[in-house]
Amino acid sequence: MTIDNPILIFLIDDDELYLKNLAINFANNSEYEVLTFVTGEQCIDNISKKPNIIVLDYYLNSIDKNAKNGIETLDIIKLKYPNMPVIMLSSQDNIDVAVDCMKHKAFDYVVKSETAFLRLQKAISSILDHQNIEKTLNWYMEKM
Repeated sequence: MTIDNPILIFLIDDDELYLKNLAINFANNSEYEVLTFVTGEQCIDNISKKPNIIVLDYYLNSIDKNAKNGIETLDIIKLKYPNMPVIMLSSQDNIDVAVDCMKHKAFDYVVKSETAFLRLQKAISSILDHQNIEKTLNWYMEKM
């Protein structure tokens, strides 16, 4: 993608300090446009902006105990936009949590750590590569 057409990333996390840190890291790359939200409801309310990728926290209930958690938000996103790539992010380094996220059709699961931003970059790169391959295959299929 070019600067004229940046990759729109939604970052959703109720830890506002962590969210700000992630947003700053992504903002250092001119290929990305980043929108941040502290609840799943805010993400869903803005989903019509059609982000290219969503990075979604697993818990999401420290600000509002009645807020949807990450899995509930993921399910709503996948219901409306089944092909929307969502990367789940959590401080839980627990295989059961990761498996739960994958069962709900998350693209990847990243544990919040010192290397989380690098892992997110790799996951985003994989998503974009996968999308480019799909576009190329579709182009070839149309030509046949």
